[in-house]
Amino acid sequence: MSDETTTSAPTDGLWSRLRLIEGQPLAARADAYSSLHDELSRRLESGSRLEQRETPGSR
Repeated sequence: MSDETTTSAPTDGLWSRLRLIEGQPLAARADAYSSLHDELSRRLESGSRLEQRETPGSR
């Protein structure tokens, strides 16, 4: 089981953050998941913007 956990675990501490959130009371868990969602959304959006800047006029 430990091999499965280490090979499929998300990088950059996400897995440990999720386990920490799961250990919190329900109300705190909801706030923590909302915060994590916002952070991941910002990362995805900034990555999309960077990709668009790197390939101007590619079409």
